[in-house]
Amino acid sequence: MNAAALDRRAIAAQIWRAMHRLFIGLCPPPPIRARLLAIMGGVPGARWQDDAQLHLTLRFIGEVDGRVAADIADLLATIHAPAPKVAIRGVGAFDRKGRPDAIWAGVAPAAPLAALHRKIDHLLVRLGLAPEGRAFVPHITLARLARGADARAATDAFLTRHAGLTSDMFSCDDLILYESHLGHGGAAYRVAARWPLG
Repeated sequence: MNAAALDRRAIAAQIWRAMHRLFIGLCPPPPIRARLLAIMGGVPGARWQDDAQLHLTLRFIGEVDGRVAADIADLLATIHAPAPKVAIRGVGAFDRKGRPDAIWAGVAPAAPLAALHRKIDHLLVRLGLAPEGRAFVPHITLARLARGADARAATDAFLTRHAGLTSDMFSCDDLILYESHLGHGGAAYRVAARWPLG
């Protein structure tokens, strides 16, 4: 075997060993993202999402190697489902150990999103991944809160101020496989692949 063939084999081995932190989601259209960006602020210590980070997670996957990532992409390409028609409905927060951990905008109706979530979850389980362990709550994360921050009063004020947040109905037309890269400033998301719905 010549040196060039050995180099190609070594590069291929590195690619297959590389880990990918993945999740599957939907991206709201630009006017909806602009509406969400416009309400962000007023909570000290909050790390507000930017335009590229606004999405609705259908299924978190976590770290997988390149071979599994390729298998996931192949499976997602087989999904046939209507593009969900939904709207923003209210805001909320997730708590961890009694403190707010994330602020989000709700998305309704939940039924078409839950059906798509179940379809994806079943496919991933067939591939050998563990089933989703958390209850599916359709939402778009607006901010993440620092672990040590005591932001209860400011978070509650934000939730009260924006409790009536609504939008017109909108369509999420693409199923997206995202890759997440964690850094000091939070997570950066890259679209690894997308498939049209509908």
